Amino acid sequence: MHPDPLVLLHGWGMNPAIWSSLPDRLAAGRERIPLALPGHAGADWQTDWSALPDWADACLAQAPEQAVWLGWSLGGLIALQAARQAPKRVRALILIATSPRFTRAIDWRVAMPEETLAQFHAALLEDTKATLQRFLTLQVRGSEEAPRLLKQLRQALNSAPDAKPEALRIGLELLRDEDLRGPLPDIRQPTLWLFGERDTLVPAAVAERIAILHPQARVACLPGAGHAPFLSHAQRLSDLIHAFLAEVAT
Repeated sequence: MHPDPLVLLHGWGMNPAIWSSLPDRLAAGRERIPLALPGHAGADWQTDWSALPDWADACLAQAPEQAVWLGWSLGGLIALQAARQAPKRVRALILIATSPRFTRAIDWRVAMPEETLAQFHAALLEDTKATLQRFLTLQVRGSEEAPRLLKQLRQALNSAPDAKPEALRIGLELLRDEDLRGPLPDIRQPTLWLFGERDTLVPAAVAERIAILHPQARVACLPGAGHAPFLSHAQRLSDLIHAFLAEVAT
């Protein structure tokens, strides 16, 4: 009996090419299925896809009947929503550098200021390409190997068709507005949360909150890693995911 495939969801503004350097061992013998988010890398886009459930439905429509879902950043938020909407189709969740809420609130200080995303939102209207490049720089800030990682991110970004500006705009609004903290205890699938110690977009302190909000989940923080630990600390991350998938399969 073959294990469930591994669906891979990239982050905002990126594309499935970001997964090309993942170690083979990570998937633990599972078929990898990299999906493009709505309006990204030539994927279908409809103007009324303005809410998180719309994006989750679009990804579910591309995904196999049952799979383990791995999401990075915005992709992780969509994976969480897919697990809520179609719990029987999402066998387990692996969430890399993601958060149930990406912006600060009175009761959620472990997040980026809303003004940061507002600046990107405004800049998108003026120069989409320059805004994406700035966002890439923000993703590697704090990482031990920032120049190498920035080069890899740029190569991945340039290897696929540009994301549609409207999809980028809506994606930023999802990062700004969505809050899945309340539903977390209801997500029963085996879940692994992975954080980077030096991540400037999703602070490592989120890990402590997840341990409270989602107590049945497994949580790990990678020392020295920023927002893209699958590039900077691929072997360590692969070991953690491989062990998790082996446990899920038993």
